[in-house]
Amino acid sequence: MTKKPNTTTLEHQSTDPWQQLKTFTRARIALGRVGSSLPTSEVLDFGLAHAMARDAVHLALDVDALEADINAQQFSTIKVKSMALDRASYLLRPDWGRRLHEQSLMRLQNLSQTKPIDFLIVVGDGLSSLAVARHVAPLLAEIRKLLPEDWHTGPVVITSQARVAIGDEIGQALNARMVAMLIGERPGLSSPDSLGIYLTFKPKLGLSDADRNCISNVRPEGLQYAAAAKKLVWLAKEAMRLKVTGVALKDESDAQEIGSQASLELPKA
Repeated sequence: MTKKPNTTTLEHQSTDPWQQLKTFTRARIALGRVGSSLPTSEVLDFGLAHAMARDAVHLALDVDALEADINAQQFSTIKVKSMALDRASYLLRPDWGRRLHEQSLMRLQNLSQTKPIDFLIVVGDGLSSLAVARHVAPLLAEIRKLLPEDWHTGPVVITSQARVAIGDEIGQALNARMVAMLIGERPGLSSPDSLGIYLTFKPKLGLSDADRNCISNVRPEGLQYAAAAKKLVWLAKEAMRLKVTGVALKDESDAQEIGSQASLELPKA
């Protein structure tokens, strides 16, 4: 008598585990092949992703629209520019994007503050104005919920043609205790709209990336707004307590949260 095959076992053996892994990431895995090449659909998708990343770099930021969105979150704003006056010079001269235009610097230095700024937020277009346009306003809404009430935030400084380090000069000009730089990150082939946050304590000219903490890939498909805001405010509070950021300040917010949840779940004696 011929034994019938176990269809359940056959189906399990024919299941491609790569297809399951694709549900957890937008990375290009399990693309398949046609002979020695990729399927046409994958080649076209790659071309589209490359074009979107390129466009994100060159797309100009609508500063007026961004200002309106930020004002809607109950933040005041001030607009400044870097030394790079257009996109071409910004891409060719990264050093110009790290310094303020002379008129913008004078404007900030002449801006009177009734009290010192504890936590200054700077928004820069960076290498993806698309990320700034999409994510800054909802992120600010989450940040506002968590900021200590006794912290003075000052105006949100919107910076055109900006690199990360321009936040140091802005913070120094406004005498801020720390600066959170929200900036568009270099586009990837699966993430043309990723937003980065860079926190620097006691900002001043001449600092390096080792002096700041970075929170990366802020967007709905990456690090959610609420989670990013929670990390930022936790780091800011620790920076205020320890008087440092960068390599001297470790992000232990997740470990602290896990420890707090575990203590709540322990049975009472």
